[in-house]
Amino acid sequence: MNDHQVHIDEHRDDEGAKTGMWIFIFTELLLFGGLFIAYSVYRYLNPLAFHLAAEELDTTLGTINTVILLVSSMTIAMSISAIQYKNKKLTLILMGVTLLLALAFMVNKYFEWSGKISHGIYPGSMTLQEASRGELLFFGLYYAMTGLHALHIVIGMAFIGYVMYLVVKNEVQHDNFVILENSGLYWHLVDLIWIFLFPLFYLIT
Repeated sequence: MNDHQVHIDEHRDDEGAKTGMWIFIFTELLLFGGLFIAYSVYRYLNPLAFHLAAEELDTTLGTINTVILLVSSMTIAMSISAIQYKNKKLTLILMGVTLLLALAFMVNKYFEWSGKISHGIYPGSMTLQEASRGELLFFGLYYAMTGLHALHIVIGMAFIGYVMYLVVKNEVQHDNFVILENSGLYWHLVDLIWIFLFPLFYLIT
């Protein structure tokens, strides 16, 4: 081990990095937890309007996106195992597949949102202004919560892309992969949030 490696190891704090990520995940869960509570209250107060509004969503597309995220969670988890077995090539392939799946999710979301907007279903549109208060609340929450989730997807893609760069540069290896683990934890958070969003918006009919 050279002096440079010793210097890096002296300043590594793997447990601190993991703890920091768990704290961040906890704060994100609090954020979305508040939104889920708001959704539950408004749905309780407007059950029929929420039911009718949900019929405007594409359940098939939502299901496809659910499968995409579940598979992407598997591939990012497998990349962590691959790096532990010193298989750099497989690690990069699995991370690349994760990014491609994330991109596929975003493309599907783009077409879904485009379809709604083209039909005049978006916050501030004349269509929603003429709709019931419950429908207005439903689509307000839909755009806010799925939009915030999409933002987390983009951040996750940037995070995973950065870690891929570190793997290429051999700065993430079998004995130093905490940042890869953290990117995996973040991606599992993204997946978990969608697991709650999907039934709340797409399956309540």
